[in-house]
Amino acid sequence: MATRARSRSRRYGPVANRKIARTMHEFKRGELKSGGSGRRVKSRRQAVAIALSQARRRGAKVPPPPRSR
Repeated sequence: MATRARSRSRRYGPVANRKIARTMHEFKRGELKSGGSGRRVKSRRQAVAIALSQARRRGAKVPPPPRSR
């Protein structure tokens, strides 16, 4: 039996992927700052959230942020 490959759509577009890669590079080097307070970002999750937010502002293919309850 041949296995069938699953068709998956990309979650983020190429512009968003580049933005995330660049932001994670800054985060790892300790150069990524938070918006309001200007403090250094220490959470990987926060770094990704910042990257996605910046990508959305540039009009990249990124799903909308999750809605809070």
